[in-house]
Parts: sequence; structure tokens; C-alpha cells
Amino acid sequence: MKKIIYTLAIFAFTIASCTKDFEELNTNINEPVAVQPNLLLRQVIYDFGENMSYEGFVAGDLLAQHRTALDFNLFDRHALKSPQLGGNPWEIFYTNLRDNEIIIKQAQETTAYAVYEGPALILKAYMAAGLTDLFGDVPYFEAFNGIDGTVTPAYDLQEDIYLSENGILDNLDKGITAINAYTSSIALEGDILFNGDLESWVKFANSLKIKYLIRISDKVDVATQLQTIFTEGNYIKSNTENAIFDFTNTEPNSFRLSQLRIGDFNNFVLSETMEEILTELNDTRIATMFRPFSNSTSNEFNGLINGIDASSTSIALADYSLAGTIFREDSSTLDANFMTAWETSFLLAEAALKGFISADAETLYNSGVTQAFEYWNTTLPTDYLTVNANFNDTSKSSLEQIITQKWIASVINGYEGWIEYRRTGFPALKDISASLNDGLIPVRMPYPAEEASLNSENYQVADAATDGNSLNVKVWWNN
Repeated sequence: MKKIIYTLAIFAFTIASCTKDFEELNTNINEPVAVQPNLLLRQVIYDFGENMSYEGFVAGDLLAQHRTALDFNLFDRHALKSPQLGGNPWEIFYTNLRDNEIIIKQAQETTAYAVYEGPALILKAYMAAGLTDLFGDVPYFEAFNGIDGTVTPAYDLQEDIYLSENGILDNLDKGITAINAYTSSIALEGDILFNGDLESWVKFANSLKIKYLIRISDKVDVATQLQTIFTEGNYIKSNTENAIFDFTNTEPNSFRLSQLRIGDFNNFVLSETMEEILTELNDTRIATMFRPFSNSTSNEFNGLINGIDASSTSIALADYSLAGTIFREDSSTLDANFMTAWETSFLLAEAALKGFISADAETLYNSGVTQAFEYWNTTLPTDYLTVNANFNDTSKSSLEQIITQKWIASVINGYEGWIEYRRTGFPALKDISASLNDGLIPVRMPYPAEEASLNSENYQVADAATDGNSLNVKVWWNN
């Protein structure tokens, strides 16, 4: 009997000990359940910038007609529901918005992390704008927080995502306020955009405000807000202030097209649309962004019409211009681009042209062109702004010139070029050779197929609002 009692006592003690240490013993130290905000911030900036640079090259540039694809080109033929080498950025947005939401929560709940609140709110606004500008109405207010919230969030109207509390413009204001109110000496770490310089984040936020106010200017009176930002002058004005990070020439931080097999890289060539525009302007950036085609006898460039039927069209690669060496052999001169001085200057030039701000549109346009050439490491020809790209060229409207120059400089940020085309109609894009969208240029990205199964009830509402997830239903600011 005593032996039984002793045995039970030992068993009970063992169980108690195991229970006491159970959580510690069963925690994998190599898979932490909590991540420091500096590591998350670095991860969000790099992951989003690297992935969207790749997406911008292999999908966005096709939609913008900067380049075209020779094969695996259903996306180039506007079958956007059948992404191949790229063209499905939905997961990129939601993964990084989710991780960024963790940073915001940490910053708001832990005093030692307060410095991260402003930058994280600004990043949330930036990524949310990119998401809704591509897709239209998307899950937003209930999204990004599945652990504490719902994994089946409702789709929100784009108008609300832009204008409501905790929406894009509100988060930019709150981000600036949080930075200006920050008085602690704890530094912002993990910041590969600005190396912890909080004032640079404020300039970034103000440039983004200019961008998004212009984007919705056909729907909302934005003049007073734009004039205030312009008068205060605290936005990105020079390329030294750009919101970018540099790629390298070595893995894992080189541009992804540098790492993939040569066949993937050679699948993308100069678009006929891009070639004609650059050639008409005698624009020397063509030699930076592209290469003379192999069969050329005098360093000529040749573009291919977008959207060929690869199954019935014979194409010789040597007859068309590949992407420039910056996209493969020397990607250390290439940036992941979030916001730049040249984009800000072009936005302000448009604002001045439309009377939203009191400024000279030509001066701002000239600044944008000069900054764009500098950004692309190309010498600006002395007569470019007086002859080829003269702002007073009577053959083109001033708005067309502004948007066309922005479109040229947006190579690798091709989704931006396509968005601006949708908003303004400039530059004039060509008909697709073998369109799979009834000859129409899409005006939105389709929701991914998995939404119909993973978020079925809410998806049905969005599907109905877009005429069956159609590519041809305009988003709010464009409707």
C-alpha cells in the first residue's frame, strides 16, 4: 500500500512539474511568437518593395505598355484572371499590411515602441492606396488583424478607404501627428528607406498626400489642401530625399530578374508603344532602360506590339530590344521605388495646370523631367526641354506632356503608369495584338479566385458590384 502511495505521489509531482514547464518546453525558440518592430519594419519595407518591383516589371509594365512579353503572355493579352510570371499582387499587399498592423499595435500599446507608430501609419496609407487603386473596393477596415478580428472581412468602398476615419488620408495625417508628437530619444531602427530620419517620413507622407489628393481630384475639392502642402513646402523635393532603397549586384538583395534564369529575363522586350514615344522625343533614356536589338547594325532599338498570340506568331528575339543592363547585370543602380522627387514635381505641375495651387506648371514640369533623368542616371540633353519635350509644344496638351513624362519614368513601377493612364487617358496606349478582353484595356485588376472560396459571402457583394469581377468596371475615383 505504501508503495502505491509513493508511486502516486511521484506521478502527481511529475505531472505537476510537466504542467508547470509545458509551455516553456514546447516553445520553439527558432520560431518566435512575437517579433520586435524594428525587424518587422525592415521586413515590410523590403518584402513589399522587392515584390512590387518584380511585379512592376513582369506585370505592371505590360499593362502600362512599357514592355511586352514573348511567351507565357496571357497577362499581356489582358487575361488578368490567369496570371503567369506575375500579375497577382493581392497577397503581397495583404501579407505586408497584416505585418504592418502588428507594428502599429505594438507602437500604440508599448511606450518603448512609440517611435514606430508614425512610419507604420504612413506605410499603411501607402500600401492601402496601392491596393485599392488596383482592385477598387477591397477588404480594409476589418482586414489585416485576423488573430483578434475576423478572417472573412467585408469589402469596403474605395471612397471610404480614401476619405473615412482611419483611411488613407486620415492615416497620413495621423502618421505626421505621431511623428511630430514624438519626444523620446529611442531611435527608429529597421528603417531602410530613411535610416531612421523621422523628418524624411514626414516629407514622404506629404508627397503621398499630394499624390492621393490629385488622384481623387475629380471627385473631391482638393485645392485648399494642396495649396497648404505646397506653401509649407515640406515634401520630397530632390532625389536625395526619395523614398527608395537600393538593390545590390549580389543575391539575395539583387533585383529578382538578376537572379532568375536568362530565359525568364529574355521573355520581356521593349514595347512598340514605349519605343515610339521615346523615339519621337529623341529620349536618351531608351539606352538606359533598354538595349539595341541584337540584329541591329547601328545600335537601333525595336519594340514589339503588346499581346501577341505566341502560339501562332513567330518571333525572333534578336529582332527586339531587351531590358537594359540595370535590370540584370548591374542592378546596384536600380531602386525599389516608393516615392520620388520627380513624381512629386509632376503631380504639382498637374495641380498648377488645373489651378489647384498657385505655381508655374512649366517650371514644375521642367523640374520633374530633370529629376527623372537624374534618377535614371542619364544625362539630360541640352535641348530636350526646349525642343523635344518643350512644355509649349502645340501638338500635345500640357497635361499629356506631364503624364507622359511621368509614365516614362515609372518603368519598373508599371502599375503606376497604368493607373495614371486610367485616370487621364495619357499617353495613348495601343490596341493589343490578340486581346483576350474584347479589345478593351482593363481599368481594374480582378479579385483573385481564392476570394470566392475563402471569403465567399463578402466576395459575392463585391463580385456583383463589379459586374462579375469584370476588368472593365471603373473604380470610384475614375468613374
